[in-house]
Amino acid sequence: MIIDKLENISLYSQIPDSVCEFLKTLSEDTLCGRYNLSETDYVNIETYSTKLISEGKFETHDNYIDIQLLLSGQERIYIDTREGLKEENPYNLEKDITFYVNDISGSDFVTLNGSNFVMIYPHEAHAPQISYNNLPQCVKKAVFKIKV
Repeated sequence: MIIDKLENISLYSQIPDSVCEFLKTLSEDTLCGRYNLSETDYVNIETYSTKLISEGKFETHDNYIDIQLLLSGQERIYIDTREGLKEENPYNLEKDITFYVNDISGSDFVTLNGSNFVMIYPHEAHAPQISYNNLPQCVKKAVFKIKV
């Protein structure tokens, strides 16, 4: 997992140039939807209300690395290793996702606030969209999907 300031994202050689170039065009006014960056990589821009910690679920992806950053608002992403988590349902190949039943509340977290990003690899579990200080708010987020 990589957690860093947005201004440093181009320092990571494993992040495709297409991601860094698209980041330069992002703002709070960027329309929601899916934007293809290459034949395999894309970004989803979405808005939603953050969830209470009691509603959070760990998830993992087998085929994509996530790079997540906020365009407005704040949220927490809880993080853990995939090892030892109990699956809620079998892996969904079409959506490249597995959800887990484990409680997230004792895990470490990252607070996304618009000035930073988190890069999450397939061996890492994350529970996104969690309210900052348990106060739900509307956020706008970019989730880059980088094919492994």
